Amino acid sequence: MRIAMWSGPRNISTAMMYAFAARGDSAVWDEPFYAAYLTETGLHHPMHQEIIDDGECDPSRVAATCLGPVPGGKPLFYQKHMCQHMLPNVPRDWMAECQNVFLIRHPARVIASFAQKYENPTLQDIGFALQGELFDHVTHLTGQNPLVLDSVDIRANPAGIIQRLCDKLGIAFVPSMLSWPAGGHPDDGVWAPVWYGAVHQSTGFAAPEGPLPSLTGPLADLCAQALPVYERLREHALTS
Repeated sequence: MRIAMWSGPRNISTAMMYAFAARGDSAVWDEPFYAAYLTETGLHHPMHQEIIDDGECDPSRVAATCLGPVPGGKPLFYQKHMCQHMLPNVPRDWMAECQNVFLIRHPARVIASFAQKYENPTLQDIGFALQGELFDHVTHLTGQNPLVLDSVDIRANPAGIIQRLCDKLGIAFVPSMLSWPAGGHPDDGVWAPVWYGAVHQSTGFAAPEGPLPSLTGPLADLCAQALPVYERLREHALTS
């Protein structure tokens, strides 16, 4: 089974990747289209040249690998995808061959966190518009709404939500998914030193979040643009 998890930045997408890696029966792939995304956009993300040099820059080849042999011959192939990487030149039909899951987080939390790492983020940077577009695309491809997880629910009840997810995917829930060793994973992207500091210190899902951060000015405007997509997908989120 190929599981394509579709997230925006500054979510718990890396923790989810670690959870599946901790199963023992799952290969994982960290942001397959990142190098192609930076090549196409010319964006100067931190470590952008290292990311380009380390990854595959042809999105068609990346898509083919998503459907290719599973590393290590394992029964599960968990792919951590960033919605904003799916530019118009990136193939999408391959998504029909995967179990697609959409990982959402309130845009106020995403923006507050992302703005600490990247100046003046845009709607494209945080991926909400594309997340909604990809959700609709998968619905059209498969004839049914894909699964949705909200990070706030996972952090409030990791065992309950992860078990519901496994049930929906038709795979066994493995308790080892709830914890992992500190210090990162061998399959982390080369960009991990910039973005993964907190999750590298973790040994499981973080505690429930507090009140929403207060945003002002352009960041508040950006949140208002992203909020309708979040609220629409939130209606489909799994609950425990």
